Amino acid sequence: MSSLFITESSNPDTTNIDLMSPLEIAQIINQEDMKIAQAIHKILPQVAKAIELVSSAFLKGGRLAYFGAGTSGRLGILDASEMPPTFGVSSEMIQGFIAGGEQALRHAVENAEDKEEFALQDLQKFQPTDKDIIVAISANGQPEYCLTTLKEAKKIGCTTIAISSNPEAKIAQYADVFINPVVGPEVITGSSRMKSGTAQKMVLNMISTGAMIRIGKTYKNYMIDLQQTNKKLVERGIRFITEICHISPSEAQYFLEASNHRVKTACVMAIKKCTKEEAENLLAQHNGILRKVI
Repeated sequence: MSSLFITESSNPDTTNIDLMSPLEIAQIINQEDMKIAQAIHKILPQVAKAIELVSSAFLKGGRLAYFGAGTSGRLGILDASEMPPTFGVSSEMIQGFIAGGEQALRHAVENAEDKEEFALQDLQKFQPTDKDIIVAISANGQPEYCLTTLKEAKKIGCTTIAISSNPEAKIAQYADVFINPVVGPEVITGSSRMKSGTAQKMVLNMISTGAMIRIGKTYKNYMIDLQQTNKKLVERGIRFITEICHISPSEAQYFLEASNHRVKTACVMAIKKCTKEEAENLLAQHNGILRKVI
């Protein structure tokens, strides 16, 4: 039998986990999880390159799409779905696809990761162009779904990124950037939803958040393009305006309402003492980057 990939090999430190107490189980999982941040620290230059490529694509009208099977696909969809409410971007800008479609979000779809046709179907849904970024996510980096996605994306001229915990991942050969946090064997042999999944979540957070920062979706560390879809988020918007503009909460609420609940516009109105239209024009002149206006 061929040697096992690191993501499939047994972890010698957790061999007796089935004999441990609940506290000992929590402790050993925690010890293994500490290795994840260390692994990611080693590949930060690759993550930074991904941030640069994605933000540049966004500024040129490009989009970002994640493709993965199982846990990897679910994590991509999770990251994509959180971008509109957090940063006020269109749901078309960042999309996630999972092998097997919507059903696979909640239930395993048999052999989904091995089916080339699923990748072709999802690419057809996304309709990529050479302006777009395609990201394949896989713990061991071998699924046909991810390989087909990247091969086809390269034919179109898309920029490609691959994320895997396996240094021998096949998807690396079709990636402009290969992000490879080597987290070691899983706590439970082969259960890549654990350390590999956590590493993927951390990397996706860095790429999407970093790109949003680079295109002006934050001011300092405030997410000033958030969508205020509930009471908590309205209150958050008021607090952001209060702190950024150094005004009272009541004044902040006035400007928020006057700006049609756009935090960035409200900040410009408050600081520049201008109308909503004037504030929007100023932001447009500076590509929506609040720091350049105030």
